[in-house]
Amino acid sequence: METPADARTISAIRDFNRLYTRQLGLLDRGFLGSKLTLTEARVLYELAQRTDVTASEIAALLNLDMGYLSRILAKFRRRGWLSRKASDVDARRQHLRLSPAGRAAFKPLDTGAKQQIAGMIAPMTPADRSSLVAAMHEVRRAVATPAAQPAVSLRGLQVGDIGWITHRQSILYAEEHRWDITYEALVAKILSEFVSEFDPKRDAAWIAQRGGAIIGSVFLVKVSKTVAKLRLLYVEPRARGSGTGRRLVQACIEGARARGYRKLELWTNDVLASARRIYQAEGFRLVRQEKHESFGKKLVGQFWELEL
Repeated sequence: METPADARTISAIRDFNRLYTRQLGLLDRGFLGSKLTLTEARVLYELAQRTDVTASEIAALLNLDMGYLSRILAKFRRRGWLSRKASDVDARRQHLRLSPAGRAAFKPLDTGAKQQIAGMIAPMTPADRSSLVAAMHEVRRAVATPAAQPAVSLRGLQVGDIGWITHRQSILYAEEHRWDITYEALVAKILSEFVSEFDPKRDAAWIAQRGGAIIGSVFLVKVSKTVAKLRLLYVEPRARGSGTGRRLVQACIEGARARGYRKLELWTNDVLASARRIYQAEGFRLVRQEKHESFGKKLVGQFWELEL
């Protein structure tokens, strides 16, 4: 369900657009001092990254009108920058590639763009640069279509993950279930103990990442020599339905088997329906339920087990 954008959000995005167009000189008469427009320079860039690409593929990639793109390509051909070759599969399809002259025209633009960015970030500290790149990944994630989203990968725990996961889980459960700050205290306690008592032979963590941003996590914690516990599974709302939650649970199960555990336990609450469906699909069995009052709510806690 779409939520209407408020005026403040729209204004903030427009303000940022004005900032970066000015910062990168996108309003100048020619791109980076050349005689090319920004669109022409972008088409040249895409041609430089590919061999044997069609005009329709470039148009779809850049969301350009075919008539407008045809005029740009005709200009490039007149300058001797472009060559065409009929496809070996379908003679009606014309493959485009830059000529040596076209690559010579592209080189100073590419060098100039790199120098421009290098100069812009030169005064920044390494931490500021990392924060900038992370923020850009987040912007890309927010505006990209699902098909354009980068692939999800799983990795191990890194410095900064514990604080971030505590922060995100607390906010998500407050927003979605109105749980209070005592849930944040519980997450912080669990993860603090995970770090202080960590045994790499018995414990593990899996962090789901997409485009440099964390979108979920799960933890494997030792209970005894033969029993481990799956803890704190979560997936960001934007990644739900992508199979990320199931991948995390499967990684935890395989990790438990690899460490020689015979049983995997978990505790959850009945309101967390999506997580419960994953547990059921992966073979967990509900062994008991208990009513309790926690996190400012009346809940039904559930205990699940999986024989490994």
